[in-house]
Amino acid sequence: MPRHSAARGDEIKLERFGMTPERGFLPDADPCRRLPAAFAPWEELASELPKRLLTGTLRRAVRSLPQLDPAALHAEGELRRAMLLLSFLGHAFVFESDPPAEAVPRVLALPWCTVAERLGRPPVLSYASYALDNWRRLDESQPLALENLALLQNFLGGIDEDWFVTVHVAIEARAAGLLAAALPAQDAAAKRDAARLEGLLTTIGEGLESLIALLLRMPERCDPYIYYRRVRPWIHGWKDHPALPHGLVYEGVAAFRGRGQRLRGETGAQSGIVPAIDALLGVGHAADPLRAYLAEMRGYMPPGHRAFLEELEAGPSLREAVRELGTGHPSLVEAYDACLHWLEHFRATHLEYAARYIHRQSQESAANPTAVGTGGTPFMAYLRKHRDETGRHRMR
Repeated sequence: MPRHSAARGDEIKLERFGMTPERGFLPDADPCRRLPAAFAPWEELASELPKRLLTGTLRRAVRSLPQLDPAALHAEGELRRAMLLLSFLGHAFVFESDPPAEAVPRVLALPWCTVAERLGRPPVLSYASYALDNWRRLDESQPLALENLALLQNFLGGIDEDWFVTVHVAIEARAAGLLAAALPAQDAAAKRDAARLEGLLTTIGEGLESLIALLLRMPERCDPYIYYRRVRPWIHGWKDHPALPHGLVYEGVAAFRGRGQRLRGETGAQSGIVPAIDALLGVGHAADPLRAYLAEMRGYMPPGHRAFLEELEAGPSLREAVRELGTGHPSLVEAYDACLHWLEHFRATHLEYAARYIHRQSQESAANPTAVGTGGTPFMAYLRKHRDETGRHRMR
């Protein structure tokens, strides 16, 4: 039976999930841009990352870092900044050459694992560090919009890398409104308030349409060939990766006992937006490896974002309410089906990009496979299936 919280709907504060109505899954305060002076070695090396990778001197520079203890970091923003820096340095170390490194040195492994544990996430570059915490506003007096965004950290740098990530950040910002409508929509469903539910579904459908408009801008400044050759190689993980069959060893981390850890790479599947809408609309997916993979991806999200998805899944069934009320309120069914239409369209666009930016590229190395996503899955068949399943949930 669904759980009906006494504090559902408008009374539920998104802040308890690490979210806000204005920014959704993005941090409420603009991300921390520099750690305290004691951590200058991390900051300085990260700022040199494109030059170090160009000259092939990154691994040597990492090994020369002092052993820093992140215990002095207390603020949430500082911890997230540390996770960003360590994750970028870690992935740069692993993928600087082909074949990839099979271990990272303790000077990096120890603080990386410590910070990751404090944040409730695995020690790997995840979407939270790559996108959610990796931006600044060019003009802080202006809104968080695509034309006002810049990255805090790059691997190689360049327009394509910046655009690829800032489009994702802009999508997250634009999704705030539809995410803020989700719990109130469940409250309206529980109370069988057809008019309010229709209004909230309309907000959600319009929000999804606006996300697609942003996603469709990806090719403007991110070329498929450049993405595949210069952006994608750095964001792979070490689970189901053909060039790292035994995972990655984190040297000096006692809990791992010298064993390779198999962790997924950065992927948009670690964003909570689509899982939240699936949960809200009652979109189910038949059992396949991707469904298990998507469930696994929640472990890479910030804990509050995972809790938000769980709250939606445990809440009243919006789909049942629409089915029950739809006979007397046909426009309610139309609003619900419109949300599914735009969600299917979003998935279809993602599928087309996966084909254009990855699957159709020419593979030259096992370190950057065209048939396996950065998260380690054979993505094409499953993305197509999930798109089709979304469409089949429409009521008319």
